Amino acid sequence: MSENSIIDKAAIIKEFGSNETDTGSSEVQIALLSARIKHLTEHLRDHRKDFHSRRGLIALTARRRKLLDYLKRTAFTRYTNILEKLNLRR
Repeated sequence: MSENSIIDKAAIIKEFGSNETDTGSSEVQIALLSARIKHLTEHLRDHRKDFHSRRGLIALTARRRKLLDYLKRTAFTRYTNILEKLNLRR
């Protein structure tokens, strides 16, 4: 099963992007990474010994962390908005 069938990219881009073709903004990238991280986390709950996927999960979280740090440095209000929308940092 491919990840595209699980994650509705178009809906995420529509919700977080400025328009439907906005795939490069930090908010869209962070939202897409968050969806993939959530999907991989669920996968790893069932398959505890899948260390290849675990390594991929760590890479995804690192990439999301870098994007969040960038957004925090450049546009703090957008950073706080994306944290609230995605329910990160409880």
